[in-house]
Parts: sequence; structure tokens; C-alpha cells
Amino acid sequence: MNILPFIYKETLHVVRDKRTMLVCICIPIVQMLLFGFAISTEVNDVRVAVAYDKYSNDIRQQIDRLAYNPYITVCGTVSEQDIESVMRRGEADAVVAFKQNSVPQILTDASNPNMAQTAVTYITQILAPPSEGRGADIRLLYNPQLHSSYNFAPAIMGMIFLLVCAMMTAVSIVREKETGTMEVLLVSPVRPIAIIISKMVPFLVLSCVDLTLILLLAKFVLDVPLAGGVLSIVAVSMLYIVLALALGLLVSTLAHTQVVAMLISGMVMIVPVIMLSGMLFPIDNLPPVLSELSVIVPARWYIDAMRKLMVMGVGITDVLTDVAVLLSMTALLIIVSFKKFNDRLE
Repeated sequence: MNILPFIYKETLHVVRDKRTMLVCICIPIVQMLLFGFAISTEVNDVRVAVAYDKYSNDIRQQIDRLAYNPYITVCGTVSEQDIESVMRRGEADAVVAFKQNSVPQILTDASNPNMAQTAVTYITQILAPPSEGRGADIRLLYNPQLHSSYNFAPAIMGMIFLLVCAMMTAVSIVREKETGTMEVLLVSPVRPIAIIISKMVPFLVLSCVDLTLILLLAKFVLDVPLAGGVLSIVAVSMLYIVLALALGLLVSTLAHTQVVAMLISGMVMIVPVIMLSGMLFPIDNLPPVLSELSVIVPARWYIDAMRKLMVMGVGITDVLTDVAVLLSMTALLIIVSFKKFNDRLE
């Protein structure tokens, strides 16, 4: 049985379809750059006012430390009575109150929690460094600059491969059924399973191209480290890609039209990836019911593994739990999807 002609035919169909190529190649690049640059949780300019009851040389040195930091702008001094009004008028994001024989007090505008948390972190790191034994000993590991791209780059990979593999595979197969050409292919001498594999191979290749482009963008454009080694990252990614292809095949057995296939892909795959995978919100912050439900979302385990491999620099042995879950899901989806496809043919 030679399926190479079918693979060649399907590859030509995909390559000649400009809309498919746009979705598979251009959109992943745009998403990577968008999440890496435009959508940012970083705080690059914290406006800090200072207040003190008695000026001293030590206070001057600490104010100079604040002013020297590139992420902080010292916007003047205020009296203790004016602190609240300055914050209310939005003239400062934080106020540091220096008092004699006491640690500095940091007041922030918590109406923007991300700004408040980041401002406290910046100021504490400057005024209470561990080496001087002042205040709390706070150390930020793996991402001390709090770059949001370190968080979004691994996360967007989980969504891109579902988009390219699962959604496009499902739509491609359903389009054949909707136009009636699938019946023509099924009466050919090639076994039905070979026809399905031949339709999945082009998207597998496109996913490998996307993976290469994403890793290059992450490393050289977004400055995201690949600390855990490229081989480990690629190996786990290939497992996830195969899982996504099997998921796309399963969707194609449930949908009769391309619109339904896209709706199922969007509601059942893309939305859970965004909400329940840890892409935007930490899993621990979810309600208990949703936290338990998130274990069935494949992207949760893939994103967790990618963050550990890319940012934390752990080895493949440290993500074995994630790999084992992804492997189990892949095997289950392959068995179920191929069984349902064969049932539809009978």
C-alpha cells in the first residue's frame, strides 16, 4: 500500500489554499508577537513619591537608589498628610514613607493589582536588599525582570498547535465529506486509514515549521530562554502535536459541516485553553470545580511542561508527570478517534 501519492495530493491542496496557509503560518507568528509585545503585564515605569519626617543622609542614599533604577521614576516629595490625595489624583503609583529608626513604609494604589504588586516588588528589592539585612529577603527566581513574554511564549504555543493541528485537520476532513469527495477517496484501492493519515501529514509538517518559527521568535526576538534544551522542548512539543492531530480527527467524526467543526473546535478546545490551562490565569486561582475540570485540558500539561523546560531550565525527567499525562491522552484520543472513524464507515 503506497500512500505517498495521497500525501503529495493533500500537500498540494494545503499549499495552494491561501487561507489555510494564512492560518497555519502567518497567524501563529502574529499571535506570538502580539502576546510577546503588545499584551504585556510588565510594569516599566513606576512613579514613586517619597515622604519623610526628618531628612537624613541615609534617606538621601535610599532615594538615590530609587532614582537610579530604570523602572522607577521618583516624582518628588510629599508630606504625610498629602499622601492619600496624591494617590487619589493619580500623580504617583506608590509612595515610600521614610521614618526615623523604622523600616520604610510602602503605600501603593491597589486599584491596579498588577501595578501594585510589581511596584512593591521593585521598591522592596531596592530598599531592602538581602545583603544589607534590611526588611524582608525577597528573591525572584527564573524571571527576576518579570518579563511577561516568559509567561506568554510557552502558553501561546499550546493554543497555536491546537489551532493548526486540531482545528485545521477537522475542517479539512469535514470539507471532504461536505463536498462529497470523501466517498470518492474511500472507494479507491487505498485503505481509509491511509487516506486519513495522508490528510494529517501536511498539518504535521506545517506544525513542525510553526514550532521552528516559534522557537526562533521566542529566543531571538522575545529573549525567552530555552534553558531546558531544544531537544527536550521539541520532543514534548511533537507529542502534543500528535495529540492535537488526533483531537482534530475526533472532531471530524462528530461534525457534518465545516461550520460545526469550527464551532466545536472553538468552544471545546480554544476557549478551555485560554480559561483553564493556566495560559492567562494560574490554575490555583480557579474555583475548585474548574481547577478539577482543568485536568482534562491537554494544554494545561503542555504549557506547564514548556514553562519548566524553557524558563526554569529543568530536564526532561522533571516533567515526566506532564509527559505521562500527555502520552496517555494521545493514546486514548488515537484509539477513540480511529474507532469512531471506522464506525462511521460501516
